[in-house]
Amino acid sequence: MSQTYSVSLEKVINNHNLEVVYLPKSADEILIETAEINRPGIVLTGYTDYFDPLRIQILGWTEMGFMYNMSDDEREKALGCWLSLKPAAAVVTRGLDIPDYFESACRRYEVPLLKTKEETSPFLAALIAYLNKELAPRITRHGVLVEVYGEGVLITGESGAGKSEAAIELIKRGHRLIADDAVEIRKISDKTLMGNSPSNIRHFVELRGIGIIDARRIFGMGAVKPSEKIDMVIQLEAWDSTKAYDRLGLDNEYARILDVKVPAITVPITPGRNLAVIVETAAMNNRQKKMGFNAAKDLMKSLGMDEIIPQDKEVEIWQN
Repeated sequence: MSQTYSVSLEKVINNHNLEVVYLPKSADEILIETAEINRPGIVLTGYTDYFDPLRIQILGWTEMGFMYNMSDDEREKALGCWLSLKPAAAVVTRGLDIPDYFESACRRYEVPLLKTKEETSPFLAALIAYLNKELAPRITRHGVLVEVYGEGVLITGESGAGKSEAAIELIKRGHRLIADDAVEIRKISDKTLMGNSPSNIRHFVELRGIGIIDARRIFGMGAVKPSEKIDMVIQLEAWDSTKAYDRLGLDNEYARILDVKVPAITVPITPGRNLAVIVETAAMNNRQKKMGFNAAKDLMKSLGMDEIIPQDKEVEIWQN
């Protein structure tokens, strides 16, 4: 069974600068467990099938105006029908005034009531994006995550392969470190992975022979970044003379992380190879491919060999 995550209403309030109108208990004790959001218009008419009480409820002009135009009896019945289902919280947008009857009903049914000055649609988008990140499925894996020319590059390999040394060289060349040693990877959507560092080791890098350094203090704030989308994976491995390594890059290799396919390459390590330059080149090449240009395909076409069909292959990047 997949693990589920939650975020406290306190964090939601602080992140979106929400005004607290009523809380039945401390906000850090109220947990939000789904990124889905609801506007309760149809529930106010009495239709409660498929209603999910775990969702935060958003009310704008439409919902507030609908309740205002009801008779007292109709309004009491509608609010009872909705709030008796114990939704996670109700948020009124656009800075609209909250009528006494609405606040009283929330207090009676012990439903948190909040308020924001933001317009409804922008607030919905921001809240969904925030909850998608906070509640996303996640794993933590050994590796280094860096931003190179705007591409998030996850460098993996055995301990001692040179991942941290490559990261330091990339920082000196103007790129940015996101995580060293442990990378927390979150599945933000079916096609997007976001990586960051656990807070207790953020900005620290381990260099054999030197020890632990703080990249932010040594190289400055411009050398680090809190999180980055993972655009490609580079697997470092010791050179194996019996293995046939890809020399053209014609085939498309992918790593599967949290069931998301990410472009991947395997780089053999030999003494004297400049890993930082290789990572830079791989990042730029990956960006070119996303923009529609593949150098290997272009070469095959110029040689009259464009009938060769590239193959998709998955590479294993972690041994469990």
